Amino acid sequence: MADRITITLPDGTKQEHPNGVTSREVAEAIGRRLAKAAVAARFNGVVIDLTRPLEEDGELEILTFADREGRDVYRHTTAHILAQAVKRLFPDVRLGIGPAIEDGFYYDFDVKGAFTPEDLEKIEEEMRRIVSEDLPLERLTLSREEAIARFEAMGEDYKVELIKELPEDAEISCYKQGDFIDLCAGPHLPSTGRVKAFKLLNVAGAYWRGEESRPMLQRIYGTSFEKRSELEEHLHRIEEARRRDHRVLGRQLDLFSIHEEIGPGLVLWHPKGARIREIVENFWREEHRRRGYEIVYTPHIAKSDLWKTSGHWDWYRENMYSPMEVEGSEYLLKPMNCPFHILMYKSETRSYRDLPLRWGELGTVYRYERSGVLHGMLRVRGFTQDDAHIICRPDQLEDELVEVFDLARFMMKTFGYEDFDVMLSVRDPENKDKYIGDDEGWALAERALARALERVGFEYRIEEGEAKFYAPAVDINLKDALGRGWQGPTIQVDFNLPERFDMTYIGEDGREHRPMMIHRTVLGTMERFIGGLIEHYAGAFPTWLAPVQVVVIPITDRTHAYAAEVAGRLEEAGLRVEVDYRNEKMGYKIRQAELQKVPYMLILGDREMEQGTVSVRERRKGDLGSSSLAEFMDRVLQEVREKTVNV
Repeated sequence: MADRITITLPDGTKQEHPNGVTSREVAEAIGRRLAKAAVAARFNGVVIDLTRPLEEDGELEILTFADREGRDVYRHTTAHILAQAVKRLFPDVRLGIGPAIEDGFYYDFDVKGAFTPEDLEKIEEEMRRIVSEDLPLERLTLSREEAIARFEAMGEDYKVELIKELPEDAEISCYKQGDFIDLCAGPHLPSTGRVKAFKLLNVAGAYWRGEESRPMLQRIYGTSFEKRSELEEHLHRIEEARRRDHRVLGRQLDLFSIHEEIGPGLVLWHPKGARIREIVENFWREEHRRRGYEIVYTPHIAKSDLWKTSGHWDWYRENMYSPMEVEGSEYLLKPMNCPFHILMYKSETRSYRDLPLRWGELGTVYRYERSGVLHGMLRVRGFTQDDAHIICRPDQLEDELVEVFDLARFMMKTFGYEDFDVMLSVRDPENKDKYIGDDEGWALAERALARALERVGFEYRIEEGEAKFYAPAVDINLKDALGRGWQGPTIQVDFNLPERFDMTYIGEDGREHRPMMIHRTVLGTMERFIGGLIEHYAGAFPTWLAPVQVVVIPITDRTHAYAAEVAGRLEEAGLRVEVDYRNEKMGYKIRQAELQKVPYMLILGDREMEQGTVSVRERRKGDLGSSSLAEFMDRVLQEVREKTVNV
């Protein structure tokens, strides 16, 4: 073994250090500020503890909380502190797993009963005590037999199960802090004292390994930050997210509901929610027709053989509902619309002059999702996709993709989404067995998507191994008013289904050729998109989308007739209006309209009736004063025409 090793830093600088030097010691040699901020390191591409000895030449990057991997290490250590605190307070608890997640961490516990808010307060206090003890985290490597024996002696059945599932030759590591030890691959912070600010957020039930047949555990969620100010800012965002929760607002605004009697993940659209959906769908149809699409409709079920031909039966069956027998044949609820569009294409001979064909459908599909992952309108079992398929010649592919990306951008901006992230999902080059199709087809499809993205000026990152089983894809995540990501447009280039269904067109040479197929949604699903809009706007929809745009509020019975006249003129102009005739105090009626987040209120008293005017209140700005009805209508109709958004 060499006495000294060469360490290469991110800027290309090379340093010599004694064999066995730690990343923390390298950071100290670079500078005190870096050493103080360091939480972990990446050595030759692997994230490791700062205290782990380096015993070969390699590339080293010091990670801080500003790095995603650094935050994960920081929060994973906080999860271990949580587990140690729970074991101190509840010695009989059995441990599940405790990973870092986006913006925080969780740990699963098998405990009698359920943790209470008072329990969380006690656990937090014990965690603060563990942090103050500044316990070193030591990495231990055990043999398989030693690990099983140790955790069996501790009564940690779940850990034993995890160990037994590891490969026979796997290195089994544990981390010890004081009297607490946990099965863990790491890495971790050097000591518990490095955690500065944390908060336990809530408790939820979670099946062990996510399987409904396994025990229900108690999952404690939390988060941690380097600075108290950052934690407080994050907690404020969480509170704002709760205020915007589409499930709460959906009830408050009477937009939708989900009922156990019907089944989980199946949405009922109430009149106001249906009105919003109708506005979105009508706008979608108009824009698609303007861009050369034709609208089609297809059934909700089909014979199982169709899904065998498409490949869904073999590659997607776990997400499909069980077959139903009809007159001796098996039928399935459709999980996708594409095979139907393909059969429409094949209903007649197509020429190269016919292409491209652009067919759009607001098609309702059904996919089985585990009940544990269902979430309001955002994760459901029955949903309507704003689906479309473009069938084109290979020489048309790139231009058609450019048009699709342009449409996606137009749609996002129209609905008030200015920021978004773009991912190009491609095959895993090391695991091609997960996908159907040949190398040439995949290369063509991936190249066309990349070129089209570059032509429209979208910055994107490549995600290896994230492609669908039949096609590479571009996924666009929308950033809402809180900076959270929402799944938005998805665009796929498919050369497999045209092959599987033997799709052809007659080329200029009189011979048969194989077309290309683009699958795409520019909104996603009506359920998820409108659920996201509810949270994006906190229920306060812009005027053009609001289910009720104006509430007319007569002050006295004497002005009821004038209120009806005003409402009638507004309705004739195409506006959505309600009149509040209730015998309630004016302040109460105004407050109710504000709670319903109606963009405009028109207050009508004797003076307004005599002068033929209206007193205008705007949802955000309050009292705007008196106006003629014509001036008010011009203002509102302009907002509707221009689709003005206020987030």
